[in-house]
Amino acid sequence: MKALLLAIAKQMVDFPENVKVKEIDGASTTVLELSVAKQDLGKIIGKKGKNITAIRTLINASAAKKKKRIIVEVVE
Repeated sequence: MKALLLAIAKQMVDFPENVKVKEIDGASTTVLELSVAKQDLGKIIGKKGKNITAIRTLINASAAKKKKRIIVEVVE
C-alpha cells in the first residue's frame, strides 16, 4: 500500500522528490503518513478534499483484499 500511495502522490505534485510516506503498522490497522512540499499540499487535498478522499478510497479498496484497515493522513 505504501508503494501505491507513493506512486499516486508523485504523479499529482510539482515536486515529486519531496514526497515521503511513513508506514506505522498495527495489529489490524496501518497508518500511512503522507508528507509533501508545502506548495503541493493543496494539490494533494484538492477542492473540498476531493483528491485526498479519492486517494483514501483507492487505498482502502486495495487493502480490503488483505482484510486490513488503512488510514491515510496528510502531514505538513
